[in-house]
Amino acid sequence: MNLYTITGLAGIATVALSGCTGKKDARLKRPNIVFIIADDLGYSDPGCYGQTLIQTPNIDALAANGLRFTQYYSGSPVSAPSRCILLTGKHSGHAFIRGNHEWSERGDVWDYAKMEADPSLEGQYPIPAETVTFSKILQHVGYKTACVGKWGLGAPFTDGIPNKQGFDFFFGYNCQRQAHTYYPAHLWKNESIVKLDNRFVPPRTRELDGDGDPYREESYERYNLNEYAPALMLDEALAFIRESKNEPFFLHFTTTIPHVPLQAPMEWVARYHSIIGNEEPYTGDKGYFPCRYPMATYAAMVGYLDYQVGRMVDELVKLGIYENTIIFFTSDNGPVTTGGAVSSYFENAWPFNQDPNRLKGSLYEGGIRVPMIISWPGVIKTAGLTDHICASYDIFPTICDIAGADHPENLDGLSLLPSITGKGRQKKHPYLYWEYPERRGQQAVRIDKWKGIRENTRDGNMEIKLFDLSVDITEEKDVSKENPGVTEQIMAIMEKEHQKPEIDRFDLFLKK
Repeated sequence: MNLYTITGLAGIATVALSGCTGKKDARLKRPNIVFIIADDLGYSDPGCYGQTLIQTPNIDALAANGLRFTQYYSGSPVSAPSRCILLTGKHSGHAFIRGNHEWSERGDVWDYAKMEADPSLEGQYPIPAETVTFSKILQHVGYKTACVGKWGLGAPFTDGIPNKQGFDFFFGYNCQRQAHTYYPAHLWKNESIVKLDNRFVPPRTRELDGDGDPYREESYERYNLNEYAPALMLDEALAFIRESKNEPFFLHFTTTIPHVPLQAPMEWVARYHSIIGNEEPYTGDKGYFPCRYPMATYAAMVGYLDYQVGRMVDELVKLGIYENTIIFFTSDNGPVTTGGAVSSYFENAWPFNQDPNRLKGSLYEGGIRVPMIISWPGVIKTAGLTDHICASYDIFPTICDIAGADHPENLDGLSLLPSITGKGRQKKHPYLYWEYPERRGQQAVRIDKWKGIRENTRDGNMEIKLFDLSVDITEEKDVSKENPGVTEQIMAIMEKEHQKPEIDRFDLFLKK
């Protein structure tokens, strides 16, 4: 299998801390790690990346006191592979999960009523038991670990669940499909179902209440219920921080915001409705719940995410551990283009191409270039901006270096610690590589200012489009013919970095 083996983990996860007089002292000196990953947040959704309509003061404060990356990329343009690549440090040409795999071989996994009755239909195809995640390494060197939010890397009752992949504690959605409602009938706590005080409203429902008038707020009551999942997840995250204050901890906060459907607490929607004004309702014709004020609700969701960030920072400060905590903030891929959220309204893929076909689900810049902010008040003394070209598979070695743990030699990532601390030489990738089997197959390579993209590989296309990002950030002018040497170099990289996947559905060249 194309995986790291867990065999011999003790040999690759040794603690390397200097100046520590004992195990207890070493544990206290190691920094806490909080990794916040939003779901479908666009590059310019936060104010510090150019957003003017949505207010994100807490995220902006992280940037104002930390390091903001302008050329950081997600590992994939969609959820599951992006999360797999992040946790395993392998790019999408080597990763086990390379696309969303709903594992339909089990039965009718899109029937939400059946799934509610039978949790074995929940979840996505599992990563194998022997997968080495950086959460396992952190756990091995003494970190208390938690994942709060959305998982998507292994269905219930499989080896892919969070508790078997390096997390002492899990709370949230196991299944990406179940996360298509913010008022679910249940969530998971570790390996047990937690029933919520919400009536079961299956995702994809489109009916309106009362007389069905889409212009009346009362028509949407069934979509605004009692227990808002992000609020419950925030409570669990804060509780984990409090319970772990006396030992090094890793909190992986994998919020579902702002992935559609459009749902937010009404008081938050009201804030942005007063700013945006009246708007046409979204009727749910794309497979997601209808929404009376779609733009105001999207803005409210991003605003609520910012509120969550602020609450976690406040808790760290109150406990006196803020300066010994490194906080990462990023997104799993580019902005959503369905479900009523109009990306171009917020220009949340600026300065990239705003074409919906070039955002989430594509390997163009708008689909994979995402915000990344790193705050470490005890180490980063002066706020900064970096144009270092990097990707989410760099996080594995970075976190290992932060924790003082050795890591596997065969990672695709390079540690970002020199960029964060300003000490030592930052290694640079000669290139970055992506592949994604959906939309008929896509490959992409970034070399300095050059970006090469190959589309429709499942239809036999081998032609590469080449863009000079230094003068064409919207990737509109194909200059492959004028630069045959660069084009050939990218073609060779695509051939070299693609390894045949273990799961046939992820085959870039599978014709179906």
